[in-house]
Amino acid sequence: MKKVLTESDIEALLAQGKGADAIPAGTILTPSAKDRLKLAGGTVAKRSSFSKPAAASAAPAGNVTMSDNELFGVPVIPNYEYTWTPGQDPKTRDEIRAFYFSPEITTIRENMALMGKRMWEREYTDGNGGNLTVRVGDNLALCTPTLICKGFMKADDMALIDLDGNQIAGRLKRTSEAMTHLAIMKRQPKAKACCHAHPPHATAYAVAKVQPPTCLIPEAEVFLGQIGVAEYRTPGSPENAEEVGTVAIDHMSVLMINHGVITWGKDIEDAYWKMENTESYCKTVWVASMLGKKLDPIKASEAKTLIELRKSLGMDDKREGWKECELCDNSDFRPGFFTDRDGGACQVACGCDSGSSSSIADAEELVKTITAEIQSQLGK
Repeated sequence: MKKVLTESDIEALLAQGKGADAIPAGTILTPSAKDRLKLAGGTVAKRSSFSKPAAASAAPAGNVTMSDNELFGVPVIPNYEYTWTPGQDPKTRDEIRAFYFSPEITTIRENMALMGKRMWEREYTDGNGGNLTVRVGDNLALCTPTLICKGFMKADDMALIDLDGNQIAGRLKRTSEAMTHLAIMKRQPKAKACCHAHPPHATAYAVAKVQPPTCLIPEAEVFLGQIGVAEYRTPGSPENAEEVGTVAIDHMSVLMINHGVITWGKDIEDAYWKMENTESYCKTVWVASMLGKKLDPIKASEAKTLIELRKSLGMDDKREGWKECELCDNSDFRPGFFTDRDGGACQVACGCDSGSSSSIADAEELVKTITAEIQSQLGK
């Protein structure tokens, strides 16, 4: 069986000071592994000159990329979160240079370039749209530069700024929208990275001023929670930073009215995943709402279980203390979304006007009154 190398395997290889030449012939690289190798200056083309691989039994021990402890030890969950030492931000010119080019920060800058490429390839950005930030200190963050296509960024294009937006290092000027990202980081300590883009379907919801419904897909409930909506303010302005920063305290994904989407996470990969989650969810709900069928939400009791699962993964949820009838109330979502009073959005009697028999009777009576008046006017 051919050996398969993932992006993390390439990371381990590079950490050992090795490159493409150390990869045995016949090895299969995942797409993300190829991208990581290219960012490091290696090329997949080099592998074509390798000699035919020897039999597995004759393979030298040096070709193994994992230690026995890694291979047979306790399995771990990948964690890309950067943790800094409080009070140790670099201050002098030499300290900042050493910090910017340190292996840990270089890896983050490379990953930011890779996330930009993934956004561009998925058509989440166009022209110079979109931007990324990663917090790397008490008062430090890396951000993408302005006026550059996110699909063609290099690690050395990233700017180092403080949390007030002042550029400390970097040959290219920082994005003006970094202030919105920094506003989120200042208000929400768990926001270590932010991703802003214009994915078509999610941005369509933002343009139409429609908040996506909840309780339709379990994965979205766990990894996104409720998607927030921020009112329109001029992009890059202090007012936009204030509006989005406030909404993002309780929402890991925020639709910015007439603008786009911003997501945050514990690292840049996590923040980018939230962008993928948001776009996929909005696209799926949009298609489902056009099929002419009632969309039955997950029962509120099940939704509470998903919130508990979300908490177990280290993510807060503002809906934790909500009543069951509030959790899956999508009565404001139009078009194509209908709730089932007997087993849908408001299945618990908790004073919800939208599901009470009295409010329904009042509505029916109002319809009768309006109909009678119209018939009377037509008769005249």
